[in-house]
Amino acid sequence: MPKFEVKGTFKNDGQMKPYTKTVDAPSERLAGEFTLATIGSKHRLERKYITVDSVKAVNGE
Repeated sequence: MPKFEVKGTFKNDGQMKPYTKTVDAPSERLAGEFTLATIGSKHRLERKYITVDSVKAVNGE
C-alpha cells in the first residue's frame, strides 16, 4: 500500500499546533481521512478543529 505524508494543524489548548503524519492508504483522499480520524481520536477533537494542508506521496520508504 502506498505511503502518504499529511501536513496540517489542529487546535490544542486554544492554539493551533502543526503536525506531520505518514500513513499507509490506498489514495490521497483516504490518507487525509485516516489522519483526521487518528488525530481526532487521540486528542478527542472534532474534525472542525483539524485542518489538512497538504497530502503527498512518499517514495522509497
